[in-house]
Amino acid sequence: MRELQNSKTRKLPTINDDQLIDYIKESDFSNKQVEEGRDFCYFLDKIYYTSDTENSEYACVAYTLNEPSNLENASVKDVIVEENETYLIHRISVLRDGVLIDKIPDTKIKVLDSENQSEGGILSSNKKVNITIKDLRLYDVLITEDSRTKVFTDRDFMRKEFLKYVYVTPSTYWAYGKYKFSFINDRKEAITYKKTFFRDEEGNVLEPEINFLQKGEKFVIEKEDYINSFDSNREIAPFIDFATDRNWVDLSNYISPLYEDIYSKASLTEFAPKLVEKLDAIADQDEKLQFAIDYVQNHVYYIYNADEMNGHKPQEPSVTYENKQGDCKAKSVLLKVVLDYINVDASVVLVNFNSDLYIKYYLPSLLTFNHVIVKINYKGGTYFVDATSRDEFGLIENRGYIYFMHYLEVKPNQELQIKEPYRFPYYGITEKADFSAQNNIGTLKLVSTYKGGRANYMRKYFKNTNKREIIDSWNNFLFYALNYSNDRNGTDIRTIFKDATIELVSDDKKLNEFTIQYNATVENPYFIDAEKNRFLMYFDRNVVKNAARDFMHTDLLFWHNFDNEKYEINLTTDQKIDTQEKYTIQESTITNPYFDFTSRKKVTKNGASIIVDYKPLINLEIPSEDFEDFRNAHHEIADSNYGVGIDIIEQGLMNMLKYSFKKRLK
Repeated sequence: MRELQNSKTRKLPTINDDQLIDYIKESDFSNKQVEEGRDFCYFLDKIYYTSDTENSEYACVAYTLNEPSNLENASVKDVIVEENETYLIHRISVLRDGVLIDKIPDTKIKVLDSENQSEGGILSSNKKVNITIKDLRLYDVLITEDSRTKVFTDRDFMRKEFLKYVYVTPSTYWAYGKYKFSFINDRKEAITYKKTFFRDEEGNVLEPEINFLQKGEKFVIEKEDYINSFDSNREIAPFIDFATDRNWVDLSNYISPLYEDIYSKASLTEFAPKLVEKLDAIADQDEKLQFAIDYVQNHVYYIYNADEMNGHKPQEPSVTYENKQGDCKAKSVLLKVVLDYINVDASVVLVNFNSDLYIKYYLPSLLTFNHVIVKINYKGGTYFVDATSRDEFGLIENRGYIYFMHYLEVKPNQELQIKEPYRFPYYGITEKADFSAQNNIGTLKLVSTYKGGRANYMRKYFKNTNKREIIDSWNNFLFYALNYSNDRNGTDIRTIFKDATIELVSDDKKLNEFTIQYNATVENPYFIDAEKNRFLMYFDRNVVKNAARDFMHTDLLFWHNFDNEKYEINLTTDQKIDTQEKYTIQESTITNPYFDFTSRKKVTKNGASIIVDYKPLINLEIPSEDFEDFRNAHHEIADSNYGVGIDIIEQGLMNMLKYSFKKRLK
């Protein structure tokens, strides 16, 4: 690996046909990869160039098309091109039977609007370049050479000022005869680069390395007979973060004046007198705050227009209010201005929900963030509100909770902040299930109350989903909860849960509580095992957190993000039951730093009840030294502590003798 070189020019590499053919030579290494059924890349040359006026990328690559799926992927490719970005195809060729064939005449190019950016209120000037190459054949070697250049406009002031680029080492699928990556810095300011999750020969993660590139210098990785060897299922791919040399305080001091200038443009009373009138008419401060959030979320449409809102400079709140539309920055700024008017302490914060777990490994950069939300300090609590959300309800403490860890507050002299771990003051779900079996007919009733984010979700679900589909979903859940999946699998679930209904009981928009009731009757309500023993069972698998039990990753920590939950399950029957059966009476108490869990039972001669109470500490990563104890605690929950089952004692002398014998064996 050659890391630091001088670069006097941005001139692109030139490679002629004879050189291409010479590069594409079989070797013991390439033959081994092909024999193992792996496609082979003869060479890859990638260059990233940055200056104060543009960013550009170049790539030249030659690889085999030995696998049908790889042939399909190579035949059709989409490239997203930003506004004011140029994409150039320098070469498309194949080497077939030793002959180099130009495929440009067989290439069809369409330029389309980027569909994946044209819905949900997002208006984008991005284009999608669709490239179709006809008559590619298995065992061809495909050679492509292309480049793209983004020239900065005034709207790209942030990218003029700062660079951020993350280089990720290649997929473990590919083997490379020659591999080269170059990063060229032609900016006036130094670029910092940080190498993270690189490993030694034993696979141990090396300490991150931080170095600098001055103007005119370049970073180079160059390898031969190369396969990237990290474990893609359990390890983070090694990456290098390149960023303009800054610290978080510098960055907060750069961006905060942009927002302060916008806040001071006009007062709410000047540009939104009707809104002010409505706010003034609300006497209760809690309700006034709820109204302010609801107004910006639901009455101002979320729209992103790259022509007007690119970069970090927000739209003026008067414009957002007048047009009733804006991007995340515009809506967040308007919400802050409204909250300032009603004397609620609020600030705008920068986040990136998509890469939040990686921010702690990145270098400081404003370009790390891709979203803006609002932080609210109110009555001793700290809340985060996404102004672009819709259909949220409740007073501030009852609204949906946003899970993330890192944020930068848009104020002077700020460091990157860590959002504190959290305990919900309420249950996300409170559910009572009553299942009674009389004369071999089961009567089932579930009353479920959802609160906070769960209430928001369930409200949308019931609003947008067909009633029959909703009932089928509940039936399917109960098919497993009552263990019918093990004695009547393949049966039409609708014939098991007869006359099933589900109805809205109440919807409190202030408390943000959504309560529903499910009712059904079940013929033959008992689960019957292979020995014809009958059981009445109800085990709610939602209580078991398999994500925690099954988590396996060397580099990432487990992200803890579960709701408070409380369940009451009551089973009754007109039959005699085994009141001493081990699992029927089993209870548990689990207390660790990350969650409290209890299951409490009450058993009578004709039934049993359980109350399950689960309260986690959330919005944090479980430290690696604590994770096995944490995992084992979840295994304990899964050991029949997430529901209740009762064993029926059948009538007759032989059945009583069998029961007595089983009891003596315990």
